[in-house]
Amino acid sequence: MDNDIVDIEPYNVLFISTGNSARCVMAQAILNHVGKGRFKAHAAGTFPKGEAHPMAVAELRSMQVPVETTPGKSWNDFAKADAEAMDFIFTVCDEAAGETCPVWPGQPLTAHWGIPDPVAVQGDESQKQHAFRDAALALKRRIDLMLALPLEKLDRMAIHQHLTDIGAARH
Repeated sequence: MDNDIVDIEPYNVLFISTGNSARCVMAQAILNHVGKGRFKAHAAGTFPKGEAHPMAVAELRSMQVPVETTPGKSWNDFAKADAEAMDFIFTVCDEAAGETCPVWPGQPLTAHWGIPDPVAVQGDESQKQHAFRDAALALKRRIDLMLALPLEKLDRMAIHQHLTDIGAARH
């Protein structure tokens, strides 16, 4: 019996929103944390704000998810010819999903996982915190469902359908 450990390349995942300050930042951190090296997540915005929203950072810390301090990137950074190829790309806001996407190197599978924007919530501090908590929990549930998929055993079409279904379901 061969005891060699097979080194499998992680799947590259890109989460896209408009500002790249809350939902994408949380999704990236959550997937990198719970994906246990099987996934390498990135976040980008169509019009990135340049930094993570403080309430997104606070929510990640409350979930005991390591906070990543990478500056907000543009989705164009990931569409360059020399960019690392993505395996999966998820839009997490309706605005980004409706925009004309760049051509992505590597023909990644794409799906829309729309999550209400917690940054847009009006109200007191408690209502805003609740919105960030809801967004983080919805992302975590969707990521957990994706992690449960036997990706190595499914063809592209089946994976795409599962990822689309995950985004369409209300979690």
